[in-house]
Amino acid sequence: MRLIRLSDVFQIQAVEQLSKVKGVTKILVADNGGFEGYLPERLTPIIVASQKQFNFTHIIAGASAFGKSILPRVAAKLDVSAISDVIGIKDPETFVRTIYAGNAIMTLKSTEAIKILTVRGTSFEAAATEGGSAAHEKFGDVPSLTDQSTFVKQELSKSDRPELSSAKKVISGGRGMKNADNFKILYALADKIGAAVGASRAAVDAGYCPNDLQVGQTGKIVAPELYIAIGISGAIQHLAGMKDSKTIVAINKDPDAPIFQVADLGLVADLFKVVPEMTQKL
Repeated sequence: MRLIRLSDVFQIQAVEQLSKVKGVTKILVADNGGFEGYLPERLTPIIVASQKQFNFTHIIAGASAFGKSILPRVAAKLDVSAISDVIGIKDPETFVRTIYAGNAIMTLKSTEAIKILTVRGTSFEAAATEGGSAAHEKFGDVPSLTDQSTFVKQELSKSDRPELSSAKKVISGGRGMKNADNFKILYALADKIGAAVGASRAAVDAGYCPNDLQVGQTGKIVAPELYIAIGISGAIQHLAGMKDSKTIVAINKDPDAPIFQVADLGLVADLFKVVPEMTQKL
């Protein structure tokens, strides 16, 4: 009898799903117990080794906490400059990225031999998950792994609501919620319409909700079909994380709040009165 690790099952499923993605031609599979936790210090050597073997012209990752932690290390090892938060690709050497918390857009041409990019997934159409037939192969010898960092444990938050980064509807609360208990009215509304719940940095820093709900430049970047900002003033840092949403609705008692400048629909009202009313009528 052969025992199969749970990680092996996930790996097989991931390879099967990736092989069907249109445009993917080859999948390299690297398997090592030292990759547990996906520590950037341990994954960087395998990426650098694969680059030296296959001479890639571009190395790309999502502009997530994972991508932003590993690709700068890879760039440093390869002695090239990394380009972050790419929102557009004009040609193989020319990229569009945000700067100054999203207040300015830069178009730049990279002269590096290897282009290393983190891209905002919300700025690109999703690839077709059917129609592909990529081959996969095991990567050769895995380089020696560093002991500078060790994975201890991972605690994942559990929720019946949609995942924040990929949800089609998001309801976020800000400092105007006043305390953690008041977030219950947002959860009630979110459950009614099938939305994920987010928060501004001010609300997270005040302890109203956990930091995995933070939306903004230093949090998660979202672009849902509907984004409802409740009690959020609209700081630049927050706008950078949600202004690509298809429809933005703002509820704030301050008519001069900056959030109204980017909102498609705005309601100047007491959130503690109108939000429960909305929930009741839905």
